[in-house]
Amino acid sequence: MKLACLFSGGKDSAYSIHVAQKQGHDVVCLLSIFPKSDESHLLHHPNLEWTKLQSESMNITQLTAISTSDDADDELIIIENLLRQAKAQFQIDGLLHGGIKSKFQKKQFETLCLKLNLIPVAPLWELEPVKYMNDLLDSGFSFMMITVSSDGLDEQWLGKLILKPDIELLRNLSSKFGFNLNFEGGEAETFVINCPLFSNPIKINKFIKNWDGYRGRFEIVDAELNYNA
Repeated sequence: MKLACLFSGGKDSAYSIHVAQKQGHDVVCLLSIFPKSDESHLLHHPNLEWTKLQSESMNITQLTAISTSDDADDELIIIENLLRQAKAQFQIDGLLHGGIKSKFQKKQFETLCLKLNLIPVAPLWELEPVKYMNDLLDSGFSFMMITVSSDGLDEQWLGKLILKPDIELLRNLSSKFGFNLNFEGGEAETFVINCPLFSNPIKINKFIKNWDGYRGRFEIVDAELNYNA
């Protein structure tokens, strides 16, 4: 099927493309919506402007929109409009998303797809957390944590590239502090800097770390595709 992917630049949306392609689907465009704030329950906020580099590296067209509301119903209208644009421009058959555990998000996207006569595709749904994190790294995905907002996740994780030893540490912390290892509850957010989908990795030239003692954000100020890698 021809699919549009709801794309945030994080590990889940990027890996969903990887899996969907292996399943024989053709991901023809990315849908990225800039939310009003980080209070959104449907959309990711940090470093979304740099998804343009990921789009370029994957050679997949990106369609974007800006939300002026954090209300889920208003955000769904914007997603619907982008999907209508994707149907007209690319004749898509379905919507791909990286949902793993959020029944709220899954239900919203299924309802929207039913309305537009599209098929929802969620290849990561209910994957076992530890296996999923290991599969990401085994598949060649390089991603960093760009926000943290949970007990057990401190400033040292901001901008950290996740490696194999980190998975066991994160598993132990998630058990101790009760957060979702996949971060689907917003405990942390990620940004992919390289993966098999990319023709060139992303090089971060300048960044700012913001930390308030409990939550923090790694903000990319300047980045580019690394053509010399």
